[in-house]
Amino acid sequence: MKHFSEISPTAVRVVDAAEGLVQQHGYNGFSYDDVAQLVGIKKPSIHHHFPKKEELVAVVAQRYTHRFREALLSIEGQHAKAPDRLIAYAALFERTFAKDRRLCVCGMLGAESDSLPEAVASEVERFFKVNLEWLKLVVADGQRAALITSKSTAEVLAEAFLCALEGAMVVGRGMRSSRGPTEVGNTFLFSVLT
Repeated sequence: MKHFSEISPTAVRVVDAAEGLVQQHGYNGFSYDDVAQLVGIKKPSIHHHFPKKEELVAVVAQRYTHRFREALLSIEGQHAKAPDRLIAYAALFERTFAKDRRLCVCGMLGAESDSLPEAVASEVERFFKVNLEWLKLVVADGQRAALITSKSTAEVLAEAFLCALEGAMVVGRGMRSSRGPTEVGNTFLFSVLT
């Protein structure tokens, strides 16, 4: 599989278009014709860069995970306390949702995991593992500092928080609401911080 950092500028435009399509329609909801129309190139040009759709979407998920990891490092550099880090984490989901009620790339793909090619499913799984591990460490730090008072384990709280944010995006889209993950995230945090 290609690494996103090694693709050409045209391939980057293809990945950008595919990312938006995945967020709006999922893996099975778009074709190379859709990508070609958005990018303004012919379908054979897309096949030149990504012979198979699974390769394209795996690169989309790989890049998305990498960008999320960068955002997590940025959060760590900007916020010292666990509650502040968790609020900033929820804001990542809110920014995505604010763009036409788009869903998290890997949340959308995760809903289709049983029908995904292995290369894509592996990248989706990696996204969730990276996020859950980071959240677990942040929650555990908050518990040690007595800033998070819930008696649930850090692992359980991390998974619940991620599920709440991903779910808020899905429900918000389904309800055609502009209310996104921030409100749900804040409600969740209030319940574990008091």
